Amino acid sequence: MVEATAGKGASANLDAYYIKPNNLVDLFEESAVRYADKNLFGTKNKDTNQYEWVTYGAVAERVNNLRGALHKLGLSKGEKVGVIVSNCTEWFVCANATHGLGGIFVPMYEKELQKVWQYIISDASIKYLFVSNQNIYDIVMGFKKDIPSLKDVFVIFGEGEKSLAALEKMGKENPAPSYKPHWSETAFIIYTSGTTGDPKGVMLHHGNMTHNARECHDTFDEGDPEEVGLCILPWAHSFGLTADLHTYILGGWSLAFAESADKLLINFSEVKPTHMSAVPRVFNIIYDKIQQGVAADPVKKQFFDAACAEAVKNRGLSEKTKEFKDLDALVFSQIRAIFGGRLKHVVTGGAMMKPEIALFFADVGVPTYDGYGLSETTPVISNNSPKRGNKYGTVGKPFKDTRVVIDKSRVGEDSPDGEIVVYGAQVMQGYLNKPAVTKEAMMPDTWNGFPGVRTGDRGWIDEDGYLHITGRFKDEYKLENGKYVHPESIENEMKLLRYVSNAVVYGEGRLFNVALVVPDFEALKTDPKTSAWAQGSREETIANKECTDFISKEITEHLRKTFGGYEIPQRFLYITEDFTVDNGMMTQTMKLIRRNIMKKYGDQLIALYST
Repeated sequence: MVEATAGKGASANLDAYYIKPNNLVDLFEESAVRYADKNLFGTKNKDTNQYEWVTYGAVAERVNNLRGALHKLGLSKGEKVGVIVSNCTEWFVCANATHGLGGIFVPMYEKELQKVWQYIISDASIKYLFVSNQNIYDIVMGFKKDIPSLKDVFVIFGEGEKSLAALEKMGKENPAPSYKPHWSETAFIIYTSGTTGDPKGVMLHHGNMTHNARECHDTFDEGDPEEVGLCILPWAHSFGLTADLHTYILGGWSLAFAESADKLLINFSEVKPTHMSAVPRVFNIIYDKIQQGVAADPVKKQFFDAACAEAVKNRGLSEKTKEFKDLDALVFSQIRAIFGGRLKHVVTGGAMMKPEIALFFADVGVPTYDGYGLSETTPVISNNSPKRGNKYGTVGKPFKDTRVVIDKSRVGEDSPDGEIVVYGAQVMQGYLNKPAVTKEAMMPDTWNGFPGVRTGDRGWIDEDGYLHITGRFKDEYKLENGKYVHPESIENEMKLLRYVSNAVVYGEGRLFNVALVVPDFEALKTDPKTSAWAQGSREETIANKECTDFISKEITEHLRKTFGGYEIPQRFLYITEDFTVDNGMMTQTMKLIRRNIMKKYGDQLIALYST
């Protein structure tokens, strides 16, 4: 086995490694005292079209009030409170009030299938549930009788006795002191997306959350107390929960809620963030828009190309050339202005950032830092950062108190990679109500007292200690010739093309791969090379053989730069409907639910082998 270890290791007594504040109640309360008058959350007011901010002190008062109400209602230590709402101040108020009574918080996505809500509420034995609006309240009340544990439901943005406002009023009149959980007590149950079955409830304790937040903070903190983030990642997933919410609170930083992906560029100009966490797709789209905008103006393109060429020459130089400084002021400053002009760091996860795109943004002065993790590890296992180094094409070095092992038992000792196994302070307690699945995922041994978990991902560690991801065991398959294919890597590469919105690669047991492609119809309409074919309906666009042949050729030529001939799809099926959460083809974290896609399009994909 190959391994990488960070930190001084651990001992059987883990208390020393979960440094105080080692629970989420203390973490917030200490920051609320230290930064009482500083802005914590910023929300766009739809009426005034302006961001309105609330301070740490104001949020703390609301947490205290709701904690008093939940105590009066009868919430006891170890009982669960759920929430169905997108990121907002009230989400956090509900979470910290729950933790302050020793309760366990179970977040759910607001845009989710009803059957998933029902499954989670039942599986987690949620006692009290907070929902965004009356519509969701009515839906939940329709199945409440089938879930004995669910005692009551409250509307966050509503009025009357079943509203959050009414509870806060009641709690103000009935204060209750906050309970300080031990680091080993469960704080959250984060449900994974269920790409292969029912969602699994990942149990994460207070120590998991605070340790991971501290590492995130320490690897990016440059001593500026006025850091401002723009939050687009959902807190119902551990990436946004740790990298944004808890990391920012620990540092006394401010966090504004992005309205939506569509309004992200507008929100950049309004918030002027210094930090952001995102999936690479966000920056791939922005990169593509920059390239398209430049290509449409020959004069702009001339200066842009000159700036990019000079930037390449200046990589690694502590003192930049005068030519670069001049072109930077003329060209790159305008690109930085897209992000509000102050963005210093972008943390990316969920997929790998394409190295040339990452290098472009670094040249511009908006560096991106790839990290790696999963729900079962709170989520961060490793990261690139200003303090630890930034090696493009990798997911960085392991966090402190973390051991990463490359297990080659599934692939043979001669393989350059193997399964990534992680031991450390961030590893979960297990899956709720799923002892058999927990046993399968967790390692039978420990590393100096810390538990270990199998990630299901393939990777290797280089001579500098950086971790490289090569694919997922779960999704890989063999072609008829015995060669292994990692479809996700090919799909991600295809989606870097402006003409491709989504893609699925298929070929298990077959002579070659084929692909299902959802074109980016807006890009096709606006691109001079394709616009003539794409002015009609979506159905007419994909029925145009010239158009689909052009896209197929672009995909093939692009993939040849990275993949072997056996990996490149040889035939393509084009469809008009994208994969979404609503149609059951994607999880909340934008992972493909392959079984559902194959259920709908499998026969058509298989038919490609007969044409």
